[in-house]
Amino acid sequence: MTELIDSYQNLVFSICYKMTADYFAAEDLAQDTFLSAYEHLKTFDGTNPKAWICRIATNKCLDYMSNSGRRSIPTEDVYLGNDMRAAPIADTPENVYMENEIKEMLLIHCQKLKPPYNEIAKAYYYDEMDAKEIAAIRGQKLKTIQTQIYRARSMLRKIYRKENIA
Repeated sequence: MTELIDSYQNLVFSICYKMTADYFAAEDLAQDTFLSAYEHLKTFDGTNPKAWICRIATNKCLDYMSNSGRRSIPTEDVYLGNDMRAAPIADTPENVYMENEIKEMLLIHCQKLKPPYNEIAKAYYYDEMDAKEIAAIRGQKLKTIQTQIYRARSMLRKIYRKENIA
């Protein structure tokens, strides 16, 4: 569970903040997301944890927004048509740049792996395909692909650890 939190805490907070435009609500919703993930961890099949945790965060935010909409007291801005919460928060150039940099580093690290792990890691982590899609494209069994994803993850973890030490 700590691996899930370490890997996705910033992503989950970003989703919550972008959906609510409220820093404090986003903190609470991010915490609720991981609490819910922990409660349902035994039902999670292990494929695509990023999509799973993002879906939980999105659902938590949607629930919050539908409930808070009923509880909120309209302000003067709402009556005048200036509801600032309705405008989505755009990605800043810095965030877009950082996201692209991280993705490019991920691609470089995936390419360092030996075949077939390099292709599997790229498809799964960089292209964000799920194991079923990769198995269908490669014409292999799902269990084989899941094992290769697991091994590729382990190899990538070692690469990132070495990079952080240096």
